[in-house]
Amino acid sequence: MITEKDFTEIYNAHASKIFRLCLGYAQGDEDLSKEWLQETFIKVWNHRKSFNKESSVSTWIYRIAVNVCLGDLRKPKKTISLKENNIPDQIEEEHQDNQNKDINKLYGCINQLTEQNKALILLELEDIPQATIAETVGLAHNAIRTRLSRIRKALLKCMTNGK
Repeated sequence: MITEKDFTEIYNAHASKIFRLCLGYAQGDEDLSKEWLQETFIKVWNHRKSFNKESSVSTWIYRIAVNVCLGDLRKPKKTISLKENNIPDQIEEEHQDNQNKDINKLYGCINQLTEQNKALILLELEDIPQATIAETVGLAHNAIRTRLSRIRKALLKCMTNGK
C-alpha cells in the first residue's frame, strides 16, 4: 500500500510530467490541465489501496491521468478551445512568439488524432519509455513503435501542410 510519505514522493516525481500530459489534452489550457492534474492525484490517493504492483507506479498514474483527461473531454458540457492569448504580455521576443505559435499548432495537430493515438504521442513527448507506454495502453511494444512512427509522420505532415 502507498503511504502518505510515498504519495508525496510520487507526486513530486510525477506531477510535472502529468501536468504536461494533461496540457496536451487540454490544448494548452493551463487551468484545465491543473484541474486534471489535481483530479488525477486525488484518484491516485483514493485508490492507493488498489495498486497491485503488477505495473510500475508511473504506468498506473499515467493510465489514471489519460482516463481523467479523456473522461472529461467526453463530457458534452465542456468545450475546449485554444486560447489565442496564452502568450504572456511581457514576452515580446519574436522567437518566443514563433515558438509558442508552433507549439499551439502542434497541439492543434495532436488534437486531430484519435484518442488512443493522442495518448500515445503525448506520453512519447514526455519521454516515457516505449515499453512503459505499451504497458500503459495494453499494446505490444513493436505495435507502439510502429504506431508512434506513423503518428510522427502524420504530425509532421500536419505541421508543414496544415492537414
